[in-house]
Amino acid sequence: MAVRVVVVGAGFGGLGVAHALREVEDVTVLERGGDVGGVWRENTYPGAACDVPSPLYSWSWATNPTWGRRYSAQPEILDYIRDTAAADGLRDLVRTDTRVTALEYVDDVWRVTTSDGALEADVVVPATGQLSNPVVPRLPGADSFTGPAFHSAQWRHDVDLTGKRVAVVGTGASAIQFVPAIVDRVAAMTVFQRSAPYVVPKPDRAYSAAHHRVFERHPRVPAGERQLTYWITERFNGALEGTSPITRPLMSAIHTAWRLQLRRQVRDPELRRLLVPGYELGCKRLLFSNDWYPALDRDHVDLVTEPISQVEPGGVRTSDGTLHEVDVLIWGTGFAATDFLGGIDVRGCGGVSLKDVWADGARAHLGLTVPGFPNLFVVYGPNTNLGGSSIIAMLEAQAGWIAQVVRRVADGGAHRVAVRRDVWEAYDVEMQDRLGSGIWAGCDSWYRDGRRITTNWPGLVAEYQRRTATVDWAELEDVSPR
Repeated sequence: MAVRVVVVGAGFGGLGVAHALREVEDVTVLERGGDVGGVWRENTYPGAACDVPSPLYSWSWATNPTWGRRYSAQPEILDYIRDTAAADGLRDLVRTDTRVTALEYVDDVWRVTTSDGALEADVVVPATGQLSNPVVPRLPGADSFTGPAFHSAQWRHDVDLTGKRVAVVGTGASAIQFVPAIVDRVAAMTVFQRSAPYVVPKPDRAYSAAHHRVFERHPRVPAGERQLTYWITERFNGALEGTSPITRPLMSAIHTAWRLQLRRQVRDPELRRLLVPGYELGCKRLLFSNDWYPALDRDHVDLVTEPISQVEPGGVRTSDGTLHEVDVLIWGTGFAATDFLGGIDVRGCGGVSLKDVWADGARAHLGLTVPGFPNLFVVYGPNTNLGGSSIIAMLEAQAGWIAQVVRRVADGGAHRVAVRRDVWEAYDVEMQDRLGSGIWAGCDSWYRDGRRITTNWPGLVAEYQRRTATVDWAELEDVSPR
């Protein structure tokens, strides 16, 4: 039978699913933005780059021997996604500027409501990711600020920062990239830090012409580098999980690298003290940068650790009563990572809301499927994020699992399938038991929704790949009318 598949999102996840479903003739990818690329289209802030080595941060079916450097910058990654999507015929499947607002299971099909109409689908694959909806803190007076104010994921390139007094709220993965990129353009910068991150050296370098010649002439060389990078990152994943025999020496080595970099790059002892994290290494996301600490050590940069009490027309006031006067306010405050499928009203069998099912925390079997929501398969869903390694390996594993299900539906061997409730519940217990004894349970981070760790996978990438390599049909049930 012909299977109508709608994929929501045209980033790495959504396009990867579309690639895996090339045998299905009726695949439509709905993208709210004006082009493919996902987070790499949206995040155009100065200094935006990947913290996973380029050889591993690419689809396994579209390796790229021409990466410009070991850790690619946003423009090059976006070009890679665009070029690959065009070459693979995926761009023709994408409808851009189409925001999905609702998914409703009615009369044995999914009704997909969008900003420009509605369509029906037999299978729906939300691939909106965990890092797609920016978060701006709800601070008193936030709307009263008279200067330009914007989130790093919605960068205002029309705002000239030259000679301006700039406030940066947040010291996460985006801030450690854009602060060094703009620090020498501004007259003064005030960085508001809630908690200090661990920032270790980034072993980045530009690839030479000789390097490119070797990669292009000898395909086994880039394949070998990819495999080596994967092996190294899996050792780090194992260290975070605490199951690796090298956990203690590896984490100790990383801690030493962090401390040496901090001491070497920050002259002021008081500033160094403020930049020491108050939690165990690995509990929050480990960050990579060679220029974050030097940027903060500039004479015209102030690091403020007092909590923000309110925003005023002329600046930001902290709890000690100090008004920090600024001309521009930049939010480096991350994303609503635990608000899965945020902005989309999803209703399954009997009109049950997915938001209600996830009221106590998002959970899905293998991060993919939820009972009562047949033929709805979430990409980059609950408990599939990584503390280390490349998320693309996880996305490809999910795409392969989904493709198996869709092929069986197309062959008539299944119709409307979802995970059995008992399997879903047992899997969630396993995830929370493993995560509860792991390193991420020791502090508050964007991995948590306030109650549970809902974002991260507790094991190695290899384990997840094994568990999704072949669909276990005994775990699923067909809810089609008899």
